[in-house]
Amino acid sequence: MTPLESEEQREDWGKGTELSWAKRFLRELSAIIAKSYTMAEMEVRKLRHDPTELMTRAVQPILWLAIFGQAMSRVRAIPTGGFTYLQFMTPGILAQSVVFIAIFYGLSIIWERDMGVLQKFLATPTPREALVLGKMISAGIRGISQAIIVLVVAAVLRVRLRVTVPGVLGVLVVIMLGAGFFAGLSMIIASIVKTRERFMGIGQVITMPLFFASNALYPITIMPAWLRVVSVANPLSYIVDALRSFLVTGDLARVPLDLGVLVLAGLVVTFVSAFMYPRVVA
Repeated sequence: MTPLESEEQREDWGKGTELSWAKRFLRELSAIIAKSYTMAEMEVRKLRHDPTELMTRAVQPILWLAIFGQAMSRVRAIPTGGFTYLQFMTPGILAQSVVFIAIFYGLSIIWERDMGVLQKFLATPTPREALVLGKMISAGIRGISQAIIVLVVAAVLRVRLRVTVPGVLGVLVVIMLGAGFFAGLSMIIASIVKTRERFMGIGQVITMPLFFASNALYPITIMPAWLRVVSVANPLSYIVDALRSFLVTGDLARVPLDLGVLVLAGLVVTFVSAFMYPRVVA
């Protein structure tokens, strides 16, 4: 065998290896997508059969908008950039509703463990990422249904919002990303605490501080310096900021930053929650 023939064989082997890696990656990616869709469809089916949770969770945002929002609109003490206070706070209440649904998603995997369902999932060849992504997608769908309720209430209260096709699509993307992130975070918490009682306690401790330490009810500019730092590190602030850009101001200059932060945060919690998911049964 000549040196030239040997070199050609090495090049062919290298190309074949690259192709095999590419095929394997695409095969695994398609499997994750297919399994994620199956898990999400199963979760959404539960919602369709019992929508009681959505109805009960819709009470809180209605109270925020109908009582707190209208009362604060008369005070006019908070700078809102030329918009009414109801316009300013509606994206914040929308984000709060989505987060409050998603943050308790970890409770479902504790329930599934207690019922023996989770152990069956883990015994299948389904990728852990698909199990996590399925629940994250389902949380986003639940968030969208909750958002519809909030927007209907805003329309009844005659809150003027920007409704355009690109804006609506942007809102859907933000809701899916935000709900997915907090659902993934809740699954991480569930894999650590492992009991319903601890999870409910930690969930209550997290949700309200996240809400008040964001720009949902007031702009960051009027916050004390230490709270501004917390707000900048708070993912909820980026959800509210993006929703406010699409629904109220129409200024999309910061939207790429908001979406970038949400995508990056979502990727991190996806991999971490997929790694820790089996520890719920440990």
